Amino acid sequence: MSDLIVKAAVKDTLSDHNVSADFYDALNEAAAELLDDAAKRAEANDRKTVQPRDL
Repeated sequence: MSDLIVKAAVKDTLSDHNVSADFYDALNEAAAELLDDAAKRAEANDRKTVQPRDL
């Protein structure tokens, strides 16, 4: 699976917190699941275009 998140952006966003190394993998996996679910909703509605409402 390719990386969907940018570690530097996560670090910047969570600058007041420490971030464990395995957090990035878990976040990447959660993002992949979210995208997969959105694509399935679009397909279920006979669309190839994923829209915000699919989230």
